[in-house]
Amino acid sequence: MIRDITIGQYYPADSIIHKLDPRVKLAGTLLFIISLFLFSTFLGYVIAGAFLCLVVWLSKVPPKFILRGLKAIFILLIFTVVFNLFLTPGETMIRFTSRIQITYEGFRTAMFMAIRLLFLIIGSSLMTLTTTPNQLTDGLEKSLAPLKKIHVPVHEIAMMMSIALRFIPILLEETDKIMKAQSARGADFDSGNIIQKAKALVPILVPLFVSAFRRANDLALAMEARCYHGGDGRTKMKPLHYERRDKLAYLFMLLYLVVLIVVNLFAKKFIGW
Repeated sequence: MIRDITIGQYYPADSIIHKLDPRVKLAGTLLFIISLFLFSTFLGYVIAGAFLCLVVWLSKVPPKFILRGLKAIFILLIFTVVFNLFLTPGETMIRFTSRIQITYEGFRTAMFMAIRLLFLIIGSSLMTLTTTPNQLTDGLEKSLAPLKKIHVPVHEIAMMMSIALRFIPILLEETDKIMKAQSARGADFDSGNIIQKAKALVPILVPLFVSAFRRANDLALAMEARCYHGGDGRTKMKPLHYERRDKLAYLFMLLYLVVLIVVNLFAKKFIGW
């Protein structure tokens, strides 16, 4: 389960998505996430799904590798579906037994929330899978550059976010090693109820936090030893600049958003779903 988490990992491939400017991918991911909350019709999700499948195909990242990352959110997905299914009020009832009954509105909301969560995780994972941490840092810093006028430490913020993403696979690998070491000493993480399983995680969390703090301290000492002092006066070995493919990607994203809004309005007015 730990190795199935793909957020924060980079998958090297020779694709047009990998070659795009990181600012384009950041804007595209943000636009896609926002678009998921702009509609609540079946046709809207079909278009969003088709757009996501097209981007996955262009990225040349194996779908199995992307879908493997969904295993980590399976429990969250079940809770989301169950809560929306049984706690959403409505007028149209779907009765299974005298005690088990749900509303059509609850069923519809549960399904849409599950699809929305899946699309959100896949879209976010795709950005990190096709963008190296260094590119992500440069893209964030360049995108947030206007905030420097109001004295916002843009470079430091971008650096912290990049380090946080880079630490995700490292900490996951460290967690896997600790779990194997504890299992070899007789620790049981699978049996028992929820409370017992939570208590069994204590031998994992303590050394994991100690290892995380030690790595953070080593990184801070290494940056100080190299006279790191922030982004003032620093130059880039590979400065970012837009290519023709980046402008076409912006145009394609704008077209996707326009089509989505038009279809959503059409579906609500004439079809109702």
